[in-house]
Amino acid sequence: MESAKSKSINKSASPSGHAIKKKPVYDFFKRIFDIVCSLVALIILSPVFLIMAILVKTTSEGPAFFAHKRVGKNGKEIKIYKFRSMVTNAEELIKQFTPEQKAEYEKNFKLENDPRITKVGKFMRKTSLDELPQLLNILKGDISIVGPRPVTEVETEIYGNYRDMLLSVKPGLTGFWAANGRSDTTYTRRRAMEIYYVKNRSLWLDIKIIFKTFASVFKGEGAV
Repeated sequence: MESAKSKSINKSASPSGHAIKKKPVYDFFKRIFDIVCSLVALIILSPVFLIMAILVKTTSEGPAFFAHKRVGKNGKEIKIYKFRSMVTNAEELIKQFTPEQKAEYEKNFKLENDPRITKVGKFMRKTSLDELPQLLNILKGDISIVGPRPVTEVETEIYGNYRDMLLSVKPGLTGFWAANGRSDTTYTRRRAMEIYYVKNRSLWLDIKIIFKTFASVFKGEGAV
C-alpha cells in the first residue's frame, strides 16, 4: 500500500494553478550558507581534488574534468562540473546500445550497468566523489547545496506543467530525491519528489536533506 508520506508527496506535486511563493529571507540566508560551506569545503578537500584528478588522468584517456550542459533557475543554461567518470567517446557509444539498453536509457536517462563508465568512474559514482567539482558551481551561484537535481533540456519536457515550477529555484548538489533513493526510484517518482521539495522548501528541510544525504552516501544507498 502507498504510505502516508508518499501520498503527501504525490498530492503536493500536483499542479495547483498557483505561482510558487517567493521566499526572499530564506533565499538570502541559503546563499550565505552556500558560499561559506562551498568555500570551506573547497579548501579542506583540495588534496582530494588533486588525488581524484590524478586517478582519472592516469587510468583513462581524456581530461580529468567534464562539464555537463544543464538547465538552471529560470531556464538559464549552466555547465555542471564533474570528475570525468566515462570514456571520452561516451556519446558515440550510445549508438552501440542494445535495444534493451536504449529503452532503459530513453526512460531513465541512465543505465544501471553503463558500459561507458570507467573503473575509477564506478568508484567515484558509488561514493559521489565525481560530484565534488560542483562545489565550484555552488560558489559561482549556478546551483545551491540543496535543490532539485540539475536536468537537461530534454528532461524538462518530461515535467510538463511542472516545468516552470521546477525551474523557479536553483538546482542542487543534493536534494529531496537524491537523499531518498536516488537511482533506486523511477523517474516519475523522482519528478514528484522534486516538485514536493520546491513547494515545501525551508531551511529545516534543507538541513534534514543534507544529513540524510551524508547517511545515504556513507551506506552506499541508491548511488547514481
